[in-house]
Amino acid sequence: MAAQPAVRPGLWREWKGRSGRAAVNRPLVETLGELGLLDRLFEEGEGEGAGPASGALGLCLMRESLAYACTEAETALALQGLGAHPVHAYGSAAQRERWLPEARAGRAIAAFALSEPGAGSDAAALSLTAEPDGSGGWRLTGGKRWISNAPEADFYTVFARTSPGAGARGVTAFLVPADRPGLTGTPLDMLSPHPIGALAFDSVRVGRDDVLGEVDRGFKVAMTTLNRFRPSVGAFAVGMATAALDASLAHTAERDAFGGKLKDLQSVAHQIAEMATRTEAARLMVYAAAAAYDEMGAAGAEGARAPGIARRAAMAKLLATETAQYVVDAAVQLHGARALQRGHLLEHLYREVRAPRIYEGASEVQRTIIAKELYDR
Repeated sequence: MAAQPAVRPGLWREWKGRSGRAAVNRPLVETLGELGLLDRLFEEGEGEGAGPASGALGLCLMRESLAYACTEAETALALQGLGAHPVHAYGSAAQRERWLPEARAGRAIAAFALSEPGAGSDAAALSLTAEPDGSGGWRLTGGKRWISNAPEADFYTVFARTSPGAGARGVTAFLVPADRPGLTGTPLDMLSPHPIGALAFDSVRVGRDDVLGEVDRGFKVAMTTLNRFRPSVGAFAVGMATAALDASLAHTAERDAFGGKLKDLQSVAHQIAEMATRTEAARLMVYAAAAAYDEMGAAGAEGARAPGIARRAAMAKLLATETAQYVVDAAVQLHGARALQRGHLLEHLYREVRAPRIYEGASEVQRTIIAKELYDR
């Protein structure tokens, strides 16, 4: 019997040969399913506003560990969770039965289709229209852009405007299979080779059976999903920062410079200390935000919307992603030109670390969320 594949430190180098292209790595997603890691995204009994005590915190620990070992595996897992969580939390019994077993096994690729060319971080400004078709359903017309796993996903959680002029109150979430007539997509060539694309909806029909949650309440679906995953984006960033820090510790301890080791230079030692301190601070804030989310859920509250949860999630994502950018950049500086050579771990991390400061709400949006809640309080 063949040994079961495992996600372990250094695995990113093995998967690296399969990346460099904007395509979903289906063998990798299936491996995550075989290892049972995707199951942990959809623990039984974790519905809207409830969850096991270790739910969000467990997700953070898993994402941090995976990011340290293999950022491609981490990203594949996170995207599967982001795309399928609305189905798990808000889907009907039929929707869950059809899609979740396949998503958990890694055989069906999920995607979270929120961003548009004119509505990135401003989710309330969506313009993808859902016009009534006269038979109890709608026709989706418009486009989505910067959608991870598009155009190769098997199903999409799509957010569309069902009530014009109603802002956040007029958005509905739909589960849209990729084979619906009128739905097409194209891949986008990004700085870091992840599967990201644009979707075009040409009068794509959706019915009542495709609604996730309630009509005109899709903004709640989007925000509760993002509030759950934002701290774990921070965990992803902490994993990358830790990998960069460990690489820098090893390099500066071994590298000869100016009659000694690089670590003997006070400026270098102080830089390492600063990197370690910021990384640990970010890690603790991420854990605190996740624990707060879980505590609210365990208490029977709607954790994602309880007071302080959005602020904590925003703080965790903001601090962790900004910290990771700083730590990886400092690590590159300590390594010198070798860190910029294609195939080096830090060259890889340098490209990977930039995007988390933008997706799931840019750093500026996180600051707005934090300030608004502070003033409202």
